[in-house]
Amino acid sequence: MKYGYARVSTLSQDLEAQLQTLKKEGCEKIYSEKFTGTKADRPQFTTLLECLETGDTLVVTKLDRFARSTSDAIEIVKKLFKKGVKVHVLNIGLVEDTPTGNLIFTVMSAFAQFERDMIVERTQEGKAIAKQREDYREGRPKKYTKKQIDHALILLKTHSYKQVEEMTGISKSTLIRSKKDTR
Repeated sequence: MKYGYARVSTLSQDLEAQLQTLKKEGCEKIYSEKFTGTKADRPQFTTLLECLETGDTLVVTKLDRFARSTSDAIEIVKKLFKKGVKVHVLNIGLVEDTPTGNLIFTVMSAFAQFERDMIVERTQEGKAIAKQREDYREGRPKKYTKKQIDHALILLKTHSYKQVEEMTGISKSTLIRSKKDTR
């Protein structure tokens, strides 16, 4: 049986392109999840690995959807080969249980890990540069300006939270937090 596995790292990312590709490839059952690849505990992937049997084929669109690191990829593939499961990474091809197949897979896994490490490094460099700015603030940007919050707090003196929320669109919880912060 042909099994597919699709994964994206965040809830806001879309799985649809991977799912369509796996369907076109003829996967009869597809497991998917929105889960970071840096975690070892990926529930759907674990379930998939447990159900694979001799003669099955595991299909993934890209190597980075499959493993967290070169060593992780090699370990997973070795276990699958031991079970008699074929591995097909669509952007590489069928991974064969031969010395040449193992070499190609190891090199490609190393490149995938290198690419991921470079992304992390560039992100850290960007953060370090951003932290040098005077107005830098870690985390999500504020939804409302100080002027908007101040206006809403002034309105609170003569209106209820519900009325101010309707007038400004600023939630009661944000108003309460802002009120505490100004004390």
